[in-house]
Amino acid sequence: MIRRRVAAEPHQEIGTGRLEAFSDGILAVLITITAFELRSPDGPGFHALGQRLPEVLVYILSFTFLGIYWNNHHHLLRAATRINATVMWANLLLLFWLSLIPVLTEWVARYYRSSWPAASYGIVALASAISFIALMRAIIRADVPNSLVARAIGDDRKGKVSIVLYSAGVGFAFVSPWIAYGCYASVSILWFVPDRRLA
Repeated sequence: MIRRRVAAEPHQEIGTGRLEAFSDGILAVLITITAFELRSPDGPGFHALGQRLPEVLVYILSFTFLGIYWNNHHHLLRAATRINATVMWANLLLLFWLSLIPVLTEWVARYYRSSWPAASYGIVALASAISFIALMRAIIRADVPNSLVARAIGDDRKGKVSIVLYSAGVGFAFVSPWIAYGCYASVSILWFVPDRRLA
């Protein structure tokens, strides 16, 4: 009888602690790798620093990007009361896209005037945003009815605006990479303060 009960509960919802700890570790590693790719100026003067300025700006954008995901991910999981296998897979999908940020940061830093690096950065940012939305929806389905997460997310205006801005950035990258970077930075500004209802 006990064996039957154990076998009948493989999909039982679990707490969020281990998932949050695992994700925190991955994001910490990604931020560290991104920082390691940042090179020091080739000389002691401001001219040498100026030559590294695009690289520094891309690093700041990527650090902010990863930091905002860590912050909002933290608040999201703290507001949830339980998760399931679907949530765990959705979380892995998000982490996969975020894991590409260090590589793209280096590529954009070297070729920041080129369209393809700028567009590729936006494609990964767009995929990350879609994955975060999928993660939120999976948590809402796994959590209790009328949960704090469901109430806080609502119609998810910020998520929809992010999708539009990232998509626009990818398109504008082939017109002017600078416009694309402006779109990506705008999303970071939009998400800089997490939803206080999740805090």
